[in-house]
Amino acid sequence: MKKLLYILLLSPVMLIAQEIAVLKYSGGGDWYGNPTSVPNLAKFCNQNINTKINTKIATVEAGSPDIFSYPFIHMTGHGNVVFSDNDVINLRNYLTSGGFIHIDDNYGMDKYIRKEIAKIFPDKQLVAVPASHEIFKGPFAFPQGMPKIHEHDNKAPQAWGIFIEGRLVLLYTVETDLGDGWEDPEVHNDPKEVREKALKMGANIVNYAFNN
Repeated sequence: MKKLLYILLLSPVMLIAQEIAVLKYSGGGDWYGNPTSVPNLAKFCNQNINTKINTKIATVEAGSPDIFSYPFIHMTGHGNVVFSDNDVINLRNYLTSGGFIHIDDNYGMDKYIRKEIAKIFPDKQLVAVPASHEIFKGPFAFPQGMPKIHEHDNKAPQAWGIFIEGRLVLLYTVETDLGDGWEDPEVHNDPKEVREKALKMGANIVNYAFNN
């Protein structure tokens, strides 16, 4: 009953909010990487999919109740990630009560984040998100699934997810580096079409998080 009350109290906040935050975590990984990426994504969404996201992006800690104010949490980095017991409980409650996390491997995060995701959901497995999933259908169409933005290990871009009652609550993107594509043009000197592809896929993720 206490858990149910907790969820009922917090869910409406997420349902009415249109905000994004960056997740701060322990372990030594650079959670603060790609500083211009999420503000640029927010601006793109406001201009193209009728959102009203604050482009001054907040930072929230994994164990903080403040995460419940944000229906979309973005996480990135290159290195180690460690979630404490409190972080695990908080993130699990957040995701099971309507929250959404997008984890984007900025290269080097994979071997660390998978074991931390398993701590949050020990009874679930990361599964491949198929190209037929709703997140790839709109507002922008990606019939082949996750686009490739930056090359890492000469592997195909991957989208992995945790689903709860059919809803995608955690999206983990690997070998794509969407966040690099969202950065200011001069950071990586990506062609305009590559940046647009990354931003459009990001807008799809935001749209899914806000509307499902």
